[in-house]
Amino acid sequence: MKPDQELIRLALEVARAAPVDDVPIGAVVFGPDGTELARAANAREALGDPTAHAEILAMRAAAGRLGDGWRLEGCTLAVTVEPCTMCAGALVMARIGLLVFGAWEPKTGAVGSLWDVVRDRRLVHRPQVRGGVLAQECAAPLEEFFARQR
Repeated sequence: MKPDQELIRLALEVARAAPVDDVPIGAVVFGPDGTELARAANAREALGDPTAHAEILAMRAAAGRLGDGWRLEGCTLAVTVEPCTMCAGALVMARIGLLVFGAWEPKTGAVGSLWDVVRDRRLVHRPQVRGGVLAQECAAPLEEFFARQR
């Protein structure tokens, strides 16, 4: 598997390609052998879909490519920002083995900031988590996006 920084740099490439009206977040799913399975950027505005977060779109595509139903066991999800509650719940349900993320999200983050969905002891699956990887680099596109919105 590639080093965490390399995984996040790939997710940053994807974030840069987000539709202009969407928050620039990118996600990439890697198979157990390190092969890239899928990548996606946020597309809520572009698709008019409240669930079209980068993580959800990438996991959906990876599951289709892996051909093992909905399970992404042993897979790694790299995303530029700490997942929200919906995405954290989805990656737990998909059985992602490792989550690597960039910037912390104190307002909506569900992997340690506001909540900690992925480490809830009541769940049957708890992925490994490595957060804050290239946090400043990942926060910069978000800060630029929201500065333009104001």
